[in-house]
Amino acid sequence: MRGPRRGYVGLALALVLGVALAGGAQAQSAAPGNANRADAPVVLRVLNRDVITLRASIAGLTPAMRLEGIEQRLREIPAHEMHLPFRTESIQAGTTRGVQILLGSRPLFSVLEGDVDPTSNQTHAELVRQTVANLEEVRKAWQDTKSWPLLLDGLIRAGVATGILVALMWGVTRALRTGIGWLERKRDAIAAGNRRATPREFVARFFVRAAQVFKWLAALGLGYAWATYVLARFPLTEPIGLKLGKFIVDTLAWIGSGFLSGLPGIVTVLIVLGFTRAIIDVVGYLFDNVQKGRLGLPYLHPETIGATRRIVSIVAWCLGIAVAYPFIPGSNSDAFKGLSVLIGLVLSLGSTGLVTQAMSGLVVVYSRALRRGDFVRINDIEGVVSEVATLATKVVNVRNEEITIPNSLLVASPIHNYSKLGSTHGTLLTSRVTIGYDAPWRQVHALLIQAAEQTPSVRSDPPPYVYQRALSDFYVEYELFVHIDRADQRIPILSALHASIQDRFNENGVQIMSPHFFSQPDAPVVVPKAHWFKPPAAGERGTA
Repeated sequence: MRGPRRGYVGLALALVLGVALAGGAQAQSAAPGNANRADAPVVLRVLNRDVITLRASIAGLTPAMRLEGIEQRLREIPAHEMHLPFRTESIQAGTTRGVQILLGSRPLFSVLEGDVDPTSNQTHAELVRQTVANLEEVRKAWQDTKSWPLLLDGLIRAGVATGILVALMWGVTRALRTGIGWLERKRDAIAAGNRRATPREFVARFFVRAAQVFKWLAALGLGYAWATYVLARFPLTEPIGLKLGKFIVDTLAWIGSGFLSGLPGIVTVLIVLGFTRAIIDVVGYLFDNVQKGRLGLPYLHPETIGATRRIVSIVAWCLGIAVAYPFIPGSNSDAFKGLSVLIGLVLSLGSTGLVTQAMSGLVVVYSRALRRGDFVRINDIEGVVSEVATLATKVVNVRNEEITIPNSLLVASPIHNYSKLGSTHGTLLTSRVTIGYDAPWRQVHALLIQAAEQTPSVRSDPPPYVYQRALSDFYVEYELFVHIDRADQRIPILSALHASIQDRFNENGVQIMSPHFFSQPDAPVVVPKAHWFKPPAAGERGTA
């Protein structure tokens, strides 16, 4: 026999041993919660059969003391008296009344009025009749244990059942091993055929694990069925086998009853969630048309469509779940209530920061301060917006570094959006230079404009222009303004513009380096009028 099959049979034998030991105790407390009480009810159990539950005390004897005396008297019964009839006699000790059960003339034990279960409608006379019937069943079982034909029949049936168990274990193990092997090969083929993980791969992995779990469940089920059948074949363990069979039947009935009783609620939940999904699909189609420009609605802008759609979806799902929750089977159970309290506690303790970031994210989105693809500057961070999420915004700078900015910090900082107005006249780009007073300002203007016109990606409409920003102590500060189409190319275009400015000034012999005087020159540092229009200046060009 191979290892796995030996393991399954061993598992079945361990199951049988466990249930046999569990049912072999002759007495146990009838109420586990009261096991430490001196007057706790106890059960008289003989040959794994419950005879009576002792609840009352008499003459200072607790139920446990009564049980010890009863067991002692039962052990003292000689074999030749086992065929004698059971008799009953009324007894009274003070205010305690009851019935004494005798085997022939031998007293066994008393059934007191206090032994009647107060939670049942059973009378004392009915309890006495039931106890006598239980004793008759115990006597028959004792006689059956002495019958060699019955024992031999049980052994034969147990041997046949064991052979069938081994055969079924072998067949089921072989079939499941083949099926699991096929599923594993299919899973590996799917994983090898795709560079990225696909849903099919996860489904295949799930079925492999499910088949492995089913293999052990099948082994446990076969072992349980075998134990139920074998134990029921012998008089001593017959009650245990019957209890095992009744347990599985009651469990299946409980599952079936629970499923049938919960079916209307499940159908209601599916209907509510189905309508919720339909509403979300319709609203999503509406937002898609607004975003594509096919439909115009007030207060809805392309920049805010995504956030509005998520908010509406979350609200719709929350309402749908709130409506469907009372119809979920078991929603009123303590387990669901405890889970709800736990989730509420976790959210209340850990959601403060999340709510702050989420609210800040809504402010960013609905203020339309920026959107994905915009070239922005936030504090000292300059780059292209790659993502505007609920909790943070991501910016990629010129060094291809992704910088994550919490939305709460974003709301508290000035945002310079160079792409916002780019669709009208383009994004404005500036460059400042400082030139000495000995350079004609008209020539400087003309050189700067010429450098801008010769720089790639600089728009000719609107045309470049120059402002004189300051007349400082040693130099004049000029600022060149140009327009570009792509804000995300701001830094490369600015670099090309600086290179073009240097080339133009070098070609025309104008010094960009700003002079600083340690002493006043002998001659005034001025531009003669004859040099006011030096090339490339012409006429009054650049007087802007």
